Amino acid sequence: MQNSMEMTVDLLQILALLFVCVIGLLVLVALVLFVIDRTQTGDAVRRNYPVIGRFRHLFSELGEFFRQYFFAMDREEMPFNRAQRDWVSRASQSKSNTLSFGSTRNLTVVGTPIFVNDPYPPLDDQFTTSEPLIIGPNTATPYKAPSFFNLSGMSFGALSRPAVQALSKGAAKSGIWMNTGEGGLSKFHLEGGCDIVFQIGTAKYGVRDENGDLSDDKLREVAIHENVRMFELKLAQGAKPGKGGILPGEKVTEEIAAARGIRVGESSISPNRHPEISNDEELLDMIARIRQVTGKPVGIKLVVGSPDSIEGLFQTINQRGAGAAPDFITIDGGEGGTGAAPMPLMDLVGMSIREALPRVVDLRAQYGLTDRIRLVASGKLINPGDVAWALATGADFVTSARGFMFSLGCIQALKCSKNTCPTGITTHDPRFQKGLVPEVKFERVAAYAKGVIKEVEVISHSAGVSDPRKLRRSHVRLVQGNGQSRRMNKLYPEV
Repeated sequence: MQNSMEMTVDLLQILALLFVCVIGLLVLVALVLFVIDRTQTGDAVRRNYPVIGRFRHLFSELGEFFRQYFFAMDREEMPFNRAQRDWVSRASQSKSNTLSFGSTRNLTVVGTPIFVNDPYPPLDDQFTTSEPLIIGPNTATPYKAPSFFNLSGMSFGALSRPAVQALSKGAAKSGIWMNTGEGGLSKFHLEGGCDIVFQIGTAKYGVRDENGDLSDDKLREVAIHENVRMFELKLAQGAKPGKGGILPGEKVTEEIAAARGIRVGESSISPNRHPEISNDEELLDMIARIRQVTGKPVGIKLVVGSPDSIEGLFQTINQRGAGAAPDFITIDGGEGGTGAAPMPLMDLVGMSIREALPRVVDLRAQYGLTDRIRLVASGKLINPGDVAWALATGADFVTSARGFMFSLGCIQALKCSKNTCPTGITTHDPRFQKGLVPEVKFERVAAYAKGVIKEVEVISHSAGVSDPRKLRRSHVRLVQGNGQSRRMNKLYPEV
């Protein structure tokens, strides 16, 4: 009994000693930090409030995570709110998106689209699915595009290997096309067997010669793949129009170097525009060259800064003849996303897709090019209502990048450029990549695409048309500043 009591006393003494040591250590650390903070000159808060001032930085760093999970309402967050992300999550898991009790959307926000329901819609057996649409009918190998909703450009390098694999397989299963982004064509794009749009960026990755110029031989090597259906010449993207970039050498692995046609471990620069294209004439020359070499449809991707620039392009096309036109134009809104871009460009440059799309559609009609040029809308269009709006406005196709990232499991951690993406989508760190299993995630990619298509059909059927591409501006009302809505065809009369 006495020994037991002595052991208890000894243990308490040890614990007390440890407690004193820990307290002493904390006091010592606090004193050191106090001296450091008081003597440093870079941070006024820490200098005036030593030690305690450090919590401000900590709370600022953690704020975005706490807001997302605890404080932000369903419709408050940017760039995508919880309601949007949850819809994609449920759709990608083939779960019901049926809700109870009422909408949480504020229907008084200016610009909100409200679809006009038909009092006598077609019966269930009168509905049809959207027919495939031909792009580049005058090319040697036209593309019969099966789906109006497709996967926008995201490069291998910006995305991880398992992310590209999952997207490729998912796109094949759902019957949509996959855009490679400007990082070239990798074996991972091809392994799923989906239709592919090869994007040519300013650095000509994947189709460049030793000097970085466009190579006809490399174009033929890419075009020989049956899955490569079209080529897209990228002039700009919504998040950073007019901005090039640099791919650091440490990110240039053997796989990325093989896809891009550059040397392993060497940094590579993307110019802010194609050096050989400085006007509309040279742009049409380049389109004609790529189309002649590949025999496949060729389009362009751009951001509308002013309708005047688009009108100038259409005037040049009409001077040369409709055969000189691009087979499609992808319009990326100024609200488009990317892994990294300067805030002024991301926030302030380029028209939004909501303003740019109707203007380009009208100009296309005005110059008689509606049947010649297909329009592809892109820029934060991830939910069925967004896609239906774009089709009603006059787009032939809609593409999404971040919607498909959400289907892969993206949690909007905003770490795309830091190689620390916790879901393994935008990182090349094997520790994070192992969390993304392509054999599972591709099913979610396919389910998301099918979910969007199905619910766009639901909207179009409610509006009284049997096919989403039969939606017109008269089927949409846009909320105005006075809280009332007006038909879209009254605001933007169809040409």
